[in-house]
Amino acid sequence: METQKLYYQDPYLREFPATVLSCEAAGEAWKVILDRTAFYPEGGGQPADHGVLKTGGGEIPVTDVHEKDGVVVHTCAAPVEAGRVVTGVLDWDRRFDHMQQHSGEHVISGILCRLYDCDNVGFHLGAETVTIDYNTEISWEQALAAERLANGTLWADPEVEITFPPPEILAELEYRSKKELTGQVRIVEFPGADRCACCGTHVSRAGQVGLVKVLSCQKFREGVRMEILCGDRAFRYLSGVYEQARGIGQRLSVKPLETQAAVERLEGELGAGKERLAELEQIAFAAIAAGEAGRGDVLLFQSSMRPDSLRRLADAVGKACGGLAAVFAGEGAQWNYALVHGGGADITSLVKELNGKLHGRGGGRNGFAQGSAAASREEIEQFFKR
Repeated sequence: METQKLYYQDPYLREFPATVLSCEAAGEAWKVILDRTAFYPEGGGQPADHGVLKTGGGEIPVTDVHEKDGVVVHTCAAPVEAGRVVTGVLDWDRRFDHMQQHSGEHVISGILCRLYDCDNVGFHLGAETVTIDYNTEISWEQALAAERLANGTLWADPEVEITFPPPEILAELEYRSKKELTGQVRIVEFPGADRCACCGTHVSRAGQVGLVKVLSCQKFREGVRMEILCGDRAFRYLSGVYEQARGIGQRLSVKPLETQAAVERLEGELGAGKERLAELEQIAFAAIAAGEAGRGDVLLFQSSMRPDSLRRLADAVGKACGGLAAVFAGEGAQWNYALVHGGGADITSLVKELNGKLHGRGGGRNGFAQGSAAASREEIEQFFKR
């Protein structure tokens, strides 16, 4: 006997009585079949509802729901005896979130498919975002244009129409569908935006979606993969983005919508500062190298510096001293090193021994090596004395 599906009769039903028809152990969980249910089973890209079964003696968590051959199976955390009357209570926040996401996806997909002659070939309502795959290339500008139209539909707030058309009417009806359908077909229509065959739960009026926000539109296979948020998810996301922009604006003494220009100015200043730093480093490195001219092998210790700066200092000193320039930058027991032999001698065996004795990692070729060492300054000095 098929389960009576209350979620189709009233998607806003949060609590319902039902009789337990069967309960079977399945690993550490139990599979419970009720004669009627408002718990939506996973399907069509929409996750299952969660909630509890109230037994009179406590509450049993419902952690997953699936449908097979018309029978809805509830995965529960504890057993419940067959024949008992229970009260199912949905996790309403989870259900309504799914209704907002799924309904918003319908609206923007209907608009995109109409405008750009594409098909929705994939839909996943994830825990964080909703992803939709389309089989046509869609630009970011086109995605934003569809977003504006989708939100216009929501604010017009048409009533959502859900019907089961008879075969003769269905044959003449234009609607979206990912596959060929047989039997009774459920049509969900958002007037002015979309008409689609769908088995999911949806809001009763488009305005209850609240908001649709496109986050990304990336090339995927022969089309694109779009990432969206709807309803409360979109509100919380945009609120977080605003708070972050406000905080950045306060640090930069600009308004939230002026942070991009302020960051671009900072990038320019940082680039100029890096160029000036490189110039000053070149002068300083030349002075250090001049002090080591002709001395043969040289061991130097410096405060922490960028790997590129360390390499350039070792190179300058190596050329000046004519022998091995071993430069270590860091402090305590954490150092980065650069080795350069001014005469171009092979230092492969030296680097291998250094890494072994000084707990180092790194290497190189043609008289140059760079890496790191986990040893004290005294240990490094003793190594090179040997």
